[in-house]
Amino acid sequence: MQNVSKNNFVLNGPILNSFFKIAIPSMIGFVSISSAAVVDGIFVGNYLGSQSLAAINLLLPLLTFVFGIGFMFAVGGSVGAGKYIGQHNLDAASGIFSKTVISCFVISVIIVSASLAFDTVIYGALGATPDLYPLMAQYFVAYMPFLVVELVVIALYYFIRLDGFANLAATALTLGAVINVILDYLFIVQFDMGLSGAGLATGLSQLLSLFILLMYFFKHDRKLKISYHSKNWFEILRAAYNGLSEFINEVSGGVVAFLLNWIIISSIGVSGVAAITIINYLILMGMMMNFAVSEAAQVFVSQNFGAQNRQRIVQFMMVSFAACCLISALCLGLLLGFTDPIIQAFLDDDSQQASALAYEFVWTLWPIFLFNGLSITISAYLTAIHHAKPSAVVALSRSLILPCGLLVLFYYFVSSFSFLWALPAAEAISFVLALYLFYRYQPKHVLP
Repeated sequence: MQNVSKNNFVLNGPILNSFFKIAIPSMIGFVSISSAAVVDGIFVGNYLGSQSLAAINLLLPLLTFVFGIGFMFAVGGSVGAGKYIGQHNLDAASGIFSKTVISCFVISVIIVSASLAFDTVIYGALGATPDLYPLMAQYFVAYMPFLVVELVVIALYYFIRLDGFANLAATALTLGAVINVILDYLFIVQFDMGLSGAGLATGLSQLLSLFILLMYFFKHDRKLKISYHSKNWFEILRAAYNGLSEFINEVSGGVVAFLLNWIIISSIGVSGVAAITIINYLILMGMMMNFAVSEAAQVFVSQNFGAQNRQRIVQFMMVSFAACCLISALCLGLLLGFTDPIIQAFLDDDSQQASALAYEFVWTLWPIFLFNGLSITISAYLTAIHHAKPSAVVALSRSLILPCGLLVLFYYFVSSFSFLWALPAAEAISFVLALYLFYRYQPKHVLP
C-alpha cells in the first residue's frame, strides 16, 4: 500500500477551486466533442443533403451500444480506482486502470470485426430502407475500424482526469475535435469524398486524441501505471457492473433513437429523420455539458467516499447541482432565442420540409433541459458511492423505460398530442424519481 500526497486537491483543496479545476477542462473537452459532432452535421447537411444526415442518424443505435460498453468499463473502473486512491492504495488503483484499458481494447476489436462482417444485416435491422444502404455503408466502413481507438481513448480519458490531469485530458479531446472539423472540410468539401470522408475525418481525429493522452505515461508525478500481468480479473466485472448506469444511458439513447426513427419514417418520412437529427445535435450539446459536471462530481465523490469525507461530498454535490441549473438556463436561452439561425445552419435551401419540422420539434422538446442535468448528476453520484442499482434505476427510467413507453402510448393512443411530448414527460417523471433516490442515499445515510 502506498500513501497519497496530502497535496491531493480532491481530498483537501478548496471546494469551488477544486471543483472547477476538474469541471472546466471536462466541459471544454465534452463541448469540443459535441461541437465536432454538430459541425459534422452542418457539413453533411449542407454539402451532402438531408438523406445523408438521416443515414448517419440511423447508425446511431449501434454506435451508442459500442460507446455504452466503453463508458460502462471506463466509469465503473475509474470510480473504483477513485475509491482506492481515497484509501491510499495506488497499487489497486493501477490494477483496475490496467484491466479497464485492456478490456476496452479487446471488446472493441471483437465488436468492430463482427459489425464489419455483417454490415448489410445491421442496416436492415436498424430500420433503414434499401435506398439508404449505400449512404450508410460509406460512413460505416470508413469509421468503424477507428472505434477500437475511440474506446481506448474513453478509458484513458476517465483515468487521466481522475489522477488530476484534467487539462491534458481536455486538450486531447479538444485538439481531436479541431482536427475533425478541419478534416471534414478537406474530405467533404475539397476532396468530395462524401460520407466516407466524414467517417474518415472522425476516425483520424481519434488517433490524435490517443497520441496526446499517451503523454500521460511520461508524467513523473502520475499515480497510475499500466501492468500487463494484472490478477483478479473478476474485479473488472464488478467495476463494469457499477458503471451499468452509463451503459444504460448510452444504449438506451440508441434504443430510443431507433424507436423514434421507426415512428418518424412511418409517419413523416426521411425529412423527419433529418429534422430529429438536428435536434439530437442540439440536445447533445447541452447534455455533454451536464455530463462534464456530473463526471467531475464523480471524481470528487468517489475519492472522498473512500476517505469517508461526508461533508466534502455534500459540498461538491451542491456545487454540481448549481452548475447544472446554470447550464440548463444557458442552453434554453440559446435554443429558444436563436432557433431559426441554428436550424438553418444545418440545412441547404432545398430542405424546407426538414427545416419546418425541426422548428416544430424544438418547441416540443425544449423542456428536456429543465430536468436532464440534475437527473444525470444524481445518477453519477449514486455510481460514485457504489450504489449501482439505484443509479441504474434512474438511468433506465430517464433513458429507456419511460421514453419508449410514453412514445408508444402517445403515438398510438393520444393523438391529440405530438408523440414527441413523451420525451420531456419522461425526463420530468425521472427527475422526481432521482430526487427521491438522492434523498434516500444522501451522504449522511451512506457514511458515518
